[in-house]
Amino acid sequence: MPPLCFAYYCSGHGYGHATRVSAFACHLLNLPTVERPTVYITSSAPKHVFAESIALGARYRYAEIDPVIVQPLAYRVDRQKSVEVLKSFLSRKDDILETERRWLEEIGAHAVLSDAAFLGCLAANSTGIPSILITNFTFDSVYSYLSTPLMQVDLEVSSQLDYLAPKDNFTALVPDIPVASAEIDPLVAQIHEGYRCADLLLLLPGYIPIPSFPIYPSLPAPDWVDASSNTLHADIVEYLSWTPSPRVLHPSVPLRSSSHLPPRPNPPRSIVSAPLLVRPPTATPSPYTDEGRARLLSSIGVPPELHDPAQTKILIVSFGGQVFRAPSRSPSRNHSRSNTPSPSPIMPSSPCSEVPPSPMSSIPPRLATPSHIWIPGAPPTSIPPASASTAPSTSYFDVPEVTTLPPTPNSLQTSFNISPPCFDEDNDPFDARLLPDESWIAIVCGASKEKWSEDDKAAGLPDGFYVAPRDVYMPDLTAVGDVLLGKLGYGTVSECVDACTPFVYVSRPLFIEEHGLRLLLDNEGVGVELSRQSYEAGDWAFAVEEAWMRGKGAKELKRTEAFAGIGMDNKRKEGLELARKVVSWTQDWWINLRVSNRK
Repeated sequence: MPPLCFAYYCSGHGYGHATRVSAFACHLLNLPTVERPTVYITSSAPKHVFAESIALGARYRYAEIDPVIVQPLAYRVDRQKSVEVLKSFLSRKDDILETERRWLEEIGAHAVLSDAAFLGCLAANSTGIPSILITNFTFDSVYSYLSTPLMQVDLEVSSQLDYLAPKDNFTALVPDIPVASAEIDPLVAQIHEGYRCADLLLLLPGYIPIPSFPIYPSLPAPDWVDASSNTLHADIVEYLSWTPSPRVLHPSVPLRSSSHLPPRPNPPRSIVSAPLLVRPPTATPSPYTDEGRARLLSSIGVPPELHDPAQTKILIVSFGGQVFRAPSRSPSRNHSRSNTPSPSPIMPSSPCSEVPPSPMSSIPPRLATPSHIWIPGAPPTSIPPASASTAPSTSYFDVPEVTTLPPTPNSLQTSFNISPPCFDEDNDPFDARLLPDESWIAIVCGASKEKWSEDDKAAGLPDGFYVAPRDVYMPDLTAVGDVLLGKLGYGTVSECVDACTPFVYVSRPLFIEEHGLRLLLDNEGVGVELSRQSYEAGDWAFAVEEAWMRGKGAKELKRTEAFAGIGMDNKRKEGLELARKVVSWTQDWWINLRVSNRK
């Protein structure tokens, strides 16, 4: 038969989906010519995150093919707005579905791959072609979990500092109210039915229950979790340890076909365990070699005397999926410390506001206080959104503007006013709480500013902190890191597991996917949870030290083997084998269809 054509639907909710879609598309496009399919990637995620697969021939198409969870802050979900977004999308579902059906017929797609957009599976079924779900979770579970009685811990309230807004301000603006089951369940049912149209599930590591395939465990998702401890019930954990094959599955949803064509049989529904889909580090020069490590660190501005891993340990601070505008400063400034802080735009009664601002006031070189660390590129998780009642800023330190990308659509993006902290030049010993000791440096990534000057770096970060370029290749940075600090998401977890880099994570309690990722870290990596209070207070050192001590043996072994080239081809081989299975599965269905039509 002619070469296959795959339409690969990728959720726009977070970069983890995009990185693994690009990784698997690369495996498909690296197959020998006789097996190599044409791959179309359809997503609302930006084109540049698929750069590796596009370079190999993948064709990118922008389309809004799934709803999103609204995150006004890095760790906070706005349940009500998320439901509004879902309702809006479902009201347009039939029109979007018809657009996708026509497009699939136009390109002659043989199958749909989906990670993890339910509309892709629905569109495939409507077109009369099979679909393959490639994921570790599905969004019917995510939306169902919005009804959990578990409240997002208002640490942004309990850890408020004097210079922040009154502590009930954020809760008043974005109340954390569980969504009633009567409201969310009918909406979730529509998502669930879309996933039911998938014929094959490739189950990625770090998975939670996929209720559209096995009959047990079923929705609602809050039933899977003990709300008092925010942990999966023991029977769910035991279930996740089983192999996929013996599970009892929901029956197939019959494929639709034109009235003048005979019915098309569904392939038998099945679940297959898949390997970790992860982007590989650069091959030449490898970040595990002296040359590759030096080149990467030099591009970030780390001086050569800090390149030796035996002498310098590196903490990677990564909060991907957030866009930040770095604090800007008055053109008239010097770089010496000043005892004159800027007033708080949010809390006029702050002690800082008692000192009149000066246009010539300098910005202290270390944006750290006893209870907070202000790092360009790290999310200000405890800052309430601006409101009409917020006093306008008179500070010469412009406040960062934070938006969520991508999950929050443009129409729902929220800006936050952040005031600079008060500084006491004579009492500034707090950097030690960030890093365990002077043998550590930190590299901050995720900042959106196009270029950071040396003056900006010196004025905006504590000693030993460096800002990575916006386009830094994260698998390489994760490889050189000794510990990574970030949010718990598939992309970061998979790259940490692959690089044997211990992971200090800050939890997002309303993301049910986290439970599977925690289990993955427990089984195949090192994970240490850091509370939001400790993160926001800059109290990282103990967690970083614990993670490094627990994972340093595996990290040293990984570096030794990778330097020698041992095991560096394993993930590529696993990915290619999975790609061959997908191609073979799809070809078999079409061959069987032709045989069936001849009878």
